[in-house]
Amino acid sequence: MKSQDTSALFFDNVKVRKENRLGDEKTGFKIMMRELAREPLTVGIMAVATAEGAIENTISYTKQRTAFKSPILGFQNTQFKLAECATQLQIHQAFLDRCIELLVDHKLTTESASMIKYSATDMCGKVLAECLQLYGGYGYMWDYPIARMYADNRVARIYAGTNEIIKIVIARGLLKDL
Repeated sequence: MKSQDTSALFFDNVKVRKENRLGDEKTGFKIMMRELAREPLTVGIMAVATAEGAIENTISYTKQRTAFKSPILGFQNTQFKLAECATQLQIHQAFLDRCIELLVDHKLTTESASMIKYSATDMCGKVLAECLQLYGGYGYMWDYPIARMYADNRVARIYAGTNEIIKIVIARGLLKDL
């Protein structure tokens, strides 16, 4: 994200005392796999929240911004675009809520968590593009939160597993019982 300092970390010749270890020796991968669903779920949560924030900011902006002496929120195209965005947000919010319920019940699968990550980050990218469009040229100015949201969100389809890799995880989950 543009607001973060991202870099590679290397740990060579590092020793961890037994009392500081999480779990038994050589079980780290198993522990990580048991909690693997949390990471894509977290990215899905961020994507849904970002889309919601973008819609709220865009509604506020389009109430104030005028064209042809009228607020652009009054234009049918603006209303249609916001309605489309809000609909996609609600669909994803419902699935996200279900995934959180499954997590609380210790029943969230990596496949379901991957589905919300993949779908919500794609949805968020589309919502941000539509909202940015409604800002016109102002959408590219860093003074407006929509520009920062648009730039920062792009990486959500890459980290925690690219959406292409996530699709493989989902497909393997679907095919494992066949």
